[in-house]
Amino acid sequence: MRRIRVIGIGAGHPEYLTVQAIAALNEVDAFFVADKGDTKDDLVELRRHICERYITDPDYRFVELPDPVRGTGEYRGAVTQWHAERAALWGKAIAANLADGATGAFLAWGDPSLYDSTLRILDTILADDPNAFEYDVLPGITAISVLTARHRIVLNGIGEPVLITTGRRLLDEWPRTGTVVVMLDGACAFQQLDPSTQIWWGAYLGTEHELLVAGTVGEVGDRIARVRAEARADHGWIMDTYLLRSVGE
Repeated sequence: MRRIRVIGIGAGHPEYLTVQAIAALNEVDAFFVADKGDTKDDLVELRRHICERYITDPDYRFVELPDPVRGTGEYRGAVTQWHAERAALWGKAIAANLADGATGAFLAWGDPSLYDSTLRILDTILADDPNAFEYDVLPGITAISVLTARHRIVLNGIGEPVLITTGRRLLDEWPRTGTVVVMLDGACAFQQLDPSTQIWWGAYLGTEHELLVAGTVGEVGDRIARVRAEARADHGWIMDTYLLRSVGE
């Protein structure tokens, strides 16, 4: 049977790879990479750089997968359809490019368990064809881990919970106590919170383009929104994460 390895490669820096991940890279015959267009070519190039750096026998190949465009309708329905289209493309690519007994891999930015669709898509393929392949998952360093390390802060308050959510849901889920980590916020929803709310923001974490800003929403909120917009315009894409706490937490 074909084997697929989903390898967490950390949040940007090539040295964030674990020893386990490096060993797994050296077992792979074909790397499957979603091609998200010219604006994200550097994400593909980083994956190539990681392979060139750590693989001792360069007898492997990259298979670039065209990425379907996500629809603009109702959010959950659009994402479900997008995943289904991805699953159809990936299933055909794996069957066409990976011989029986060979090993393929998907290199997941950060950790495969956190706001990444790879596992859901592979499970969708297996739901239609349980014998298509077997797969395992290797964890990676998350953007949250890098964010807290770079700002030198503890993730949680003493005895307090941590909520991980998206910008789209932030205002509905904003708690009275605890820490909130927000990922995927293109609208800078934090600007609508109490100005005294503490925020630690980071973008392109672990890369040469890393950006860090910290303070209260009132002090740095507008600055973060401006820096974020400028960086996205410069690079054509952005990955950012931020952590929020109410005053006194």
